Amino acid sequence: MTILNFPPIDQADENGLLAIGGDLEVKSLLKAYQSGIFPWPISIDFPLAWFAPDPRGVIDLKDFHVSKSFKKFLARTNMKVEFNQNFESVIMNCAMAKRKDQAGTWITDQIIDSYINLHREGYAYSVETYLYKDGVKRMVGGLYGTCISNFISGESMYHIEDNASKLALYTLIEFLKAKGIEWLDTQMVTPVIKSMGGKEISRSEFMQRISQLNMDALIKPDFNT
Repeated sequence: MTILNFPPIDQADENGLLAIGGDLEVKSLLKAYQSGIFPWPISIDFPLAWFAPDPRGVIDLKDFHVSKSFKKFLARTNMKVEFNQNFESVIMNCAMAKRKDQAGTWITDQIIDSYINLHREGYAYSVETYLYKDGVKRMVGGLYGTCISNFISGESMYHIEDNASKLALYTLIEFLKAKGIEWLDTQMVTPVIKSMGGKEISRSEFMQRISQLNMDALIKPDFNT
């Protein structure tokens, strides 16, 4: 059954945990993101949990930057980036990616199925990095996230080849800049995100930003390049 309302986000605990249970129908996910909330399964005992952390991770696109070594990589790479060509493979690769200090994955089968549905409805996107070698095209990294009106989130990314996920993020940021988007929700700030300009803001500031985006209109952004 579709979730009609969530508890007030100021009821979240010190870890950002707001609620347990419910469902991941498209309308429930849309309601969550409109409310500054996202799903994050935390254990076998709690396969569906909802979070509204304080602070919250974002990248202000004007502050986005890359290292000198990455700029050199950009100049010589034969990797290419595309949008929304293989969402299912991206999210499944993100689920299988090995991460430091993380025994399992929060991207459960339920999350995968639900975000595939969200993508089919036009509210989730993928960015894929492909390596071309000897005439063969192989996906070697990427990321996926949600897109509702001018609200864009980055949910997870993965790489097989060095810099492949960074290239996907770099291309996404440049694309969003051209579309007039000012910031990207990263939910949390990982070392990679921090190295590229990510920062933490208070939950109250995050909600102020949300309120300025007219997310209630549920506009589907155009990710055609």
